[in-house]
Amino acid sequence: MTINRKKHSTQTKVKVVLEALKGEKTIAEITAKYGIHATQINNWNKAVLEV
Repeated sequence: MTINRKKHSTQTKVKVVLEALKGEKTIAEITAKYGIHATQINNWNKAVLEV
């Protein structure tokens, strides 16, 4: 049994992180819009803020 993981483009990651950082939408709204798990969005946010 293999697990197929989604690979998100850099452009998608940037869009998601920018929306999250703006704070205009909740993480739940962003999750519903892009189909990306909230934990993944939070991990991307942390990675951006550490740089």
